[in-house]
Amino acid sequence: MPYLDPSSVIEAVARDPQLRAFVGHGRIETIPARQSRRRLLLDNIAQAFEPGVRYSERRVSLFLGALYADYAALRRYLVDEEFLSRAQGEYWRSGGTVLPSPVLPPPAQEPPA
Repeated sequence: MPYLDPSSVIEAVARDPQLRAFVGHGRIETIPARQSRRRLLLDNIAQAFEPGVRYSERRVSLFLGALYADYAALRRYLVDEEFLSRAQGEYWRSGGTVLPSPVLPPPAQEPPA
């Protein structure tokens, strides 16, 4: 199962000029009140979840707890804003920005013999 890396999320949020004010001491300290910024923050968090992978509630809670003290509120925001979906104790990514895969050149063809 893919690793959920809180440090990469914190780094991404800290680099964003609209969100860096909400980060301190290596964690998210406050959730933005403005919906546009809150959705931007949630989108950054959602990108840590691999599309098509189901995560246990415990795993999601541990990951979100490393990002923000009130992990239950953060989890609720992610579900309410449709970045994550939930059923039977499992969560999966259902929204947010999906970064494109790098385009690889077609394989070289061997010259005819």
